[in-house]
Amino acid sequence: MTNNSNFPTSKLISVNGVELEIFEAGQENKGEPIILCHGWPEHAYSWRYQVAPLVEAGYHVIVPNQRGYGNSSCPEEVTQYDIEHLTGDLVALLDYYNYQDAIFMGHDWGASIVWSMSLLHPERVKKMINLCLPYQIRGEKPWIDFMEEFLGEDYYFVHFNKQPGVADAILNENTSQFLNNLYRKNVPAQAPVKVWK
Repeated sequence: MTNNSNFPTSKLISVNGVELEIFEAGQENKGEPIILCHGWPEHAYSWRYQVAPLVEAGYHVIVPNQRGYGNSSCPEEVTQYDIEHLTGDLVALLDYYNYQDAIFMGHDWGASIVWSMSLLHPERVKKMINLCLPYQIRGEKPWIDFMEEFLGEDYYFVHFNKQPGVADAILNENTSQFLNNLYRKNVPAQAPVKVWK
């Protein structure tokens, strides 16, 4: 298993109008790329246990911190994070390495991007593996309305998406509490503290 001391060192590369922080291993396996796409609020490091086994299996492992994460560029405009830009980053990453296509593996939000990659750029996807997020068809009803119907207006995803800027302010004011709640372990289950009105 890979641990923190074996996780690859990062480098910054310029692609698609941004700089992406890339972690790369298995360069000796050039020609067999697999690109690992992290979710939210993760980081490329979340793939630390998969890197070494994938290299041993013969893959050139490329793990970007997506725009907005780690040392990758953080554009100010929310429109710079739409699915066309996020999949465009992956296409540009393939071009950077001179690969026509690759295997893409996504987790959580990264899986959503990989699903979209297969729709928007199918010729660039050799195979895909997605974890924690099934394919979601965009229907007539917006996803936020669909979620509200089933989960209620106080469900965090619904609440924050219906009030742009509120999540940013709350997370900025309560960063430590948010991260401690999110990543806590070995403690009895407790009701979360509501920090919004």
